[in-house]
Amino acid sequence: MSNIHDIDDRITKRMRWIARVWGALVIVFTLLILIGCAWNWITTGKADPHAAEGYPPIENLPPLFGLLSVLGLGLAWRWEGLGGAISVFFNLAALPVLLIHWPIARDFPRYLVAPYGVWMAIAIPGMLFLACWRRSKR
Repeated sequence: MSNIHDIDDRITKRMRWIARVWGALVIVFTLLILIGCAWNWITTGKADPHAAEGYPPIENLPPLFGLLSVLGLGLAWRWEGLGGAISVFFNLAALPVLLIHWPIARDFPRYLVAPYGVWMAIAIPGMLFLACWRRSKR
């Protein structure tokens, strides 16, 4: 008969690998975006030649917090608690800015993909890392 702790350990391992694979995909996607911006900056002198001018500076916060959250996902491979906490903290810090500047009800179907879909794609592995860290502490 299997012990309840063996089942908990298997569930924790599965959650950990789901968080790691998902986090790795987010990290790779972020690196591709950063490499594209760097390449564009080297070749044209601008990171984004199609960027609008005169936009409010608050629009810089969600991408910055998203980048810091992705760095937290990278740290979570080694230190689950610290990396997951960093990822979740910066996602929660970006949420009020998103809700105030881009209300969900304004363009409902379109805003589910960006920015809120991207926000959730980064938040879920961070929460999974925190859950794994908590479960492994027991």
